[in-house]
Amino acid sequence: MQVGIIGVGLMGHGIARNVLKRGGFALRFLDHPGNQPVEELTSLGARACATPADIAAACDVIILCVTGSPQVEAIVTGENGILSGLKAGSVIVDCSTALPDSTLRMGAAIRAAGGHYIDAPMTRTAKHAHEGTLNLLVGGDPADLDKVRPVLASFTDSVEHVGALGHGHRLKLLHNYVSIGFMTLLAEAAAQAADADIDPQVFVDVLAHGGGASAALDRLAPYITKGDREGLPFFISNAQKDIDYYRAMATDAGAQKPVADSVSAAISSAVEAGHGQDYVPELVSIFRKPGAQ
Repeated sequence: MQVGIIGVGLMGHGIARNVLKRGGFALRFLDHPGNQPVEELTSLGARACATPADIAAACDVIILCVTGSPQVEAIVTGENGILSGLKAGSVIVDCSTALPDSTLRMGAAIRAAGGHYIDAPMTRTAKHAHEGTLNLLVGGDPADLDKVRPVLASFTDSVEHVGALGHGHRLKLLHNYVSIGFMTLLAEAAAQAADADIDPQVFVDVLAHGGGASAALDRLAPYITKGDREGLPFFISNAQKDIDYYRAMATDAGAQKPVADSVSAAISSAVEAGHGQDYVPELVSIFRKPGAQ
């Protein structure tokens, strides 16, 4: 199979290198200023393409790994988009974090053009993408998933079919709401502990040996204790986007969301203060009392 990827950022770069190195597939990628350095990929035989249409014309499987629904929609339906060059029978694998309703619209457009669409958002981090051990939550036709399993196997530890098209993105938003919500709460508590001159290692140990033990604590502990933010290279602006996607999904479903609204307000205040490109662990410092950072 000829494989294409659109979005060679922190996550997409790891996916691309494993499609090449572990999977042994021919790979094309969209040449874009938002890409991570691509020298390693080109040295492994990857080829740059100027437009999504160029990738679609050459590839049987196209992986999308971009920020959110506006970007996905532009890639699929925009000028020189995937629909402009789609080969019949090609499978689009949307690994982005997107709104389920948008996913359904994109899937319908691809099907009308003779292609197939599955949503396959990722859990885990850029480190796992680099190692080829991501987890995917896949929504869509199981037969479409089976077609692309050899490609997905090159960069994943687990691929779970979770239901119809859109269910992958719905579950990803639920997952990210819980994960980001936990980390935001923990960052606020860690800031309060620091303001009170509590030893950060003691704070982490108390939580780890009690009800605070969690993946959120594991990911923030290096920053809390040593100021090392690299355990979770995830921009605060992206966390805000994911929480607001969850809130939009909840609103569409008529669900209550008072806690999500509060998490959004806390993260939004950090973004408005100019910290959108800081990593999520740095919320620990951002939430300190004025003058204490």
